Amino acid sequence: MTPNKPEEGRGPQAPGAQDEGEQEPVVVRDRRRIDPETGMRRPAEGDEPEDAGGRTGEVTDSMSGTLDDELAQVAAEAEAVENAAEATDEESSSDAEAQLRRQVDELTADVKRVQAEYANYRKRVERDRDAVVNNAKASIAESLLTVLDDLERAESHGDLTGPFKAVSDKLTSALTEAGLESFGKEGEEFDPSVHEAVQHDTSPEVDGPTVTTVLRRGYRFGDRVLRPAMVGVTDHEPAAGGDGDTVAADSQDETSEQG
Repeated sequence: MTPNKPEEGRGPQAPGAQDEGEQEPVVVRDRRRIDPETGMRRPAEGDEPEDAGGRTGEVTDSMSGTLDDELAQVAAEAEAVENAAEATDEESSSDAEAQLRRQVDELTADVKRVQAEYANYRKRVERDRDAVVNNAKASIAESLLTVLDDLERAESHGDLTGPFKAVSDKLTSALTEAGLESFGKEGEEFDPSVHEAVQHDTSPEVDGPTVTTVLRRGYRFGDRVLRPAMVGVTDHEPAAGGDGDTVAADSQDETSEQG
């Protein structure tokens, strides 16, 4: 047998065809996004790798600077708002305090005015009540004046004795304690406001208008005159002899002066 000769006209064989029994090596590619060893995110395929001091640092620095500026701006705005709020609070508090003071002053003035009005009202009520009581007493006493006149006439005639005199004394004492006062006595100076003159005479024994006769006693209750006293009045009269002597002396003096 003749040995096999290589066929002419054939080109060289491929390198992989020399050892048909040899296999290509298996390549395992890890497509996990998170690196199990570092825990960092892996860049996706097609992304350009970034070095530690490259663009990532620049972006981080840029973001950090922007955030710092924004935080500083927000802090400044917050401080400005806080200052404005404090100023507003101070102004509002001062205005509120001034308003409260005005209200307190107004209320104090109102209270004082009400107290003064109440005090005046109470005094007026008390004065009116006393006036009503006094008027009532005066009316009762005035209605008993005729009784007192009868008792006085009976006493002057000597008829006021025994139990009748005791009753008269009690009545007179009760009216005097209530405020009834009698006036009109002989020798008093004539007062037209409390005396009613029904007789008039002259005498050199008096120096001026004088009550010389009491026809009916007068009465007053407090400051109120219930009835004037009915009296006879005697006025002063110069002596006739004394006037003649005075005229004669004056005439004699004039004659001597002429001589």
